[in-house]
Amino acid sequence: MDHHEASTRERRRVLALLALAVACCKAPEDLSASTNVTGSPDASSKNATRPDASARSNAFRETARQVIDDTCRFQPTVATYLGIHDYDDQLEDYSREGVFLEIAALQRHRAALASIDPASLSLSEQLDRQQLALAVDARLLALTTVRPWMKNPDLYTSGVTSTAYIMIKRAFAPAPVRLRALIARERKMPDALLAAKKNLVDPPRVSTEIALEQIDGNRDFFATVVPAAFRDVSDPELLAAFGEANAAVLAAFDDYKRWLRDDLLPRSTGDFALGEATYKKKLWAEEMVDTPLDELLRLAEEDLHKNQRAFVETAAAIDPARTPTEVLVALQAEHPRADQLIAMTQAELDSIAAFLTGKGLITIPAAAPARVQETPPFMRAMTFASMDTPGPFERVATEAYYSMTLPDPAASAADTEEFMTQWYPSAITNVSVHEVWPGHYLQFLHAPRFPSDVRRVYSANTNVEGWAHYCEQMMVEEGFHDGDPKLRIAQLQDALLRDARFVVGIRLHTKGMTLDEARQYFVAEAFQPMPVAASETKRGTSDATYGYYTLGKLMILKLRDDLKAKRGARFRLQEFHDEFLRLGPLPLPLIRRALLGESGRAL
Repeated sequence: MDHHEASTRERRRVLALLALAVACCKAPEDLSASTNVTGSPDASSKNATRPDASARSNAFRETARQVIDDTCRFQPTVATYLGIHDYDDQLEDYSREGVFLEIAALQRHRAALASIDPASLSLSEQLDRQQLALAVDARLLALTTVRPWMKNPDLYTSGVTSTAYIMIKRAFAPAPVRLRALIARERKMPDALLAAKKNLVDPPRVSTEIALEQIDGNRDFFATVVPAAFRDVSDPELLAAFGEANAAVLAAFDDYKRWLRDDLLPRSTGDFALGEATYKKKLWAEEMVDTPLDELLRLAEEDLHKNQRAFVETAAAIDPARTPTEVLVALQAEHPRADQLIAMTQAELDSIAAFLTGKGLITIPAAAPARVQETPPFMRAMTFASMDTPGPFERVATEAYYSMTLPDPAASAADTEEFMTQWYPSAITNVSVHEVWPGHYLQFLHAPRFPSDVRRVYSANTNVEGWAHYCEQMMVEEGFHDGDPKLRIAQLQDALLRDARFVVGIRLHTKGMTLDEARQYFVAEAFQPMPVAASETKRGTSDATYGYYTLGKLMILKLRDDLKAKRGARFRLQEFHDEFLRLGPLPLPLIRRALLGESGRAL
């Protein structure tokens, strides 16, 4: 990564202020309007041998490098996650000036991409160019139109918490080295929270309420978890510097909480709904989906109703004398003890891998198996299960951990029993399929070998989460566990939740659905308890397109069917899965183009 000289920074500061002056004269729609830099979806690469092809290819690669460099420079937390450690001592600039600087850089990148003729590039570079252009447009849309920096108070507190967490969760450098970089980040955190006070304008009430709900946990993370992560550091000077920086962060959190409660909350009257125009732009920029929203709703509700019928039928096959909910409760009662969960899960991972290999469903690259571990105590409140893979550029901390959350050892027997009901055996299997084999872990084993840095850095959620969700259904269809209906119940339970997200996301943001209506929808249509329904509804207010799980699964299923129709007797499921993963996390219309030669109808 290049480090820019002071004169360059000053020039960019001026450019950003000029960009702000222009932006202030435009409507939000104009600011975020997508420039057509992607070319024809089916543009041929046959002209790549033209005399200027090499120069155009080099120009694209240089532009891609600059975009990636700026992504890391403006988003140091992302850089650290990726395994690029040039910015470990930096923090995102949350000030308005910082936002305008990034907008100006993105606008330059978009213009540079637009100047490159896609026909002069190889097919692989054409795909990268489209993905990169979409990533630039998605970021611009977020900063200029959605503007969470003006509407989401939790962006700041959870943002600085995340940047601290990423410094402690993997030992990519010795503890003193990471602590020194974290101190540098912490010293910038009070200014980030001061910037929030200047930036936030009329946020939605639900957004301020979420920030208040989250802030005590975030503060506690700095008060207890971060110091504990560096308890083996003995350098007194370093520890003193950390104590001072960390105390300032805690004080800033306390001040921010008071401001949220006493000042911002009473005047939080904004609307969280994006509106149809912005929602459609977001779907295109993030997932390359331009299907009309009414058609998406129809597809989402059709899948939900299909899964509802299957849930009822499968429950009846298990026990016809009970209601579907009673069948599920009975299955949940069969959970292992907390001290058995890790070993049971490790054995199940081995069983899944053996099934995949024995049936020839997918190729598993040579790699160390994911290590099943208890979720670290400081993460217990933040995750149910997680797959922690190293970033594609990480060269030191290359271990992969599959974390399973256990109940708090201090919990009562009744609370422990209730907590463990989520870990009934079939749920363990379905979550493991999603997180490890052949879901997230297997996909990201390919990341260091993706065809380009563009695909290592940027990804489409419909690809990543769609793939993991597709794998759940595929494993049931292929007869894992000999067609046990208990596994089918667990798979359908998760599918219904994802279906409901798909529907609620669209209806909340474009159809006037209320928060109460959304909560009731999760309960009535997806068999979810009210606490889950409430949490999912809150998530939907800020994660508007969180239907990408089901959306991606449906697109992958159609791609598979279309490829099967094209290849006929030559189609092999393992070959399809291997090709899909090797291409990287491109938007699915680009995967279609690579495999089918045309984008066609993705849904």
